[in-house]
Amino acid sequence: MTNKPQSLAQSDSQRYNTELNILRGELLDLFSRLAYQEGDFVLSSGLRSSYYVNKTQVTLHPQGALLIGQIIFSMLPTDTEGVAGLTLGADPIVTAVSIISAQEKRPIPALIIRKEAKGHGTKAYIEGPSLPAGAKIVVLEDVVTTGQSAMKAVTRLRDAGYTVEQVISLVDRLQGGAELYQSAGLKFAAIFSITEIQQRFRELGV
Repeated sequence: MTNKPQSLAQSDSQRYNTELNILRGELLDLFSRLAYQEGDFVLSSGLRSSYYVNKTQVTLHPQGALLIGQIIFSMLPTDTEGVAGLTLGADPIVTAVSIISAQEKRPIPALIIRKEAKGHGTKAYIEGPSLPAGAKIVVLEDVVTTGQSAMKAVTRLRDAGYTVEQVISLVDRLQGGAELYQSAGLKFAAIFSITEIQQRFRELGV
């Protein structure tokens, strides 16, 4: 009798993982077709690059936002009480995840971290619902290069009394961000590495 429920659980898990892999493949195609560009670029970190990931082409795309919300929601720890990110890049990401969480009957509020405190009203760095002290927040990022942007969000959230233990990114450029998070005691996961996007870009012949 004990084997049947276990078999069903394994079957459900396999089906769930298969569905996630399909979603991930669709999102990879969107990034490769719409966001990845080659040329001569200066990044927000100040570094020069022979390629650029124009992430808003995907994060503000209706299908892209849906896929991002579904995939990141599946990556969140079960005790997550909020998702947050540094404006502007993370704004559509945290929103998409929060909407999917409501559809999944596990509502998770979204917070947006300003780069500078607003000069009026509450003069706050953090916009969004007020959460209990110590609430567990996962920081979301669009593209990680050096990792400094997400660390600003982590610092602001911790200063506000929240608990932050993990950063999740859409894309890891493999240029030191993961190592920075590890040195700060943070878990890190990315949906894609830049090499995956580059490989798919070549396969599609975009």
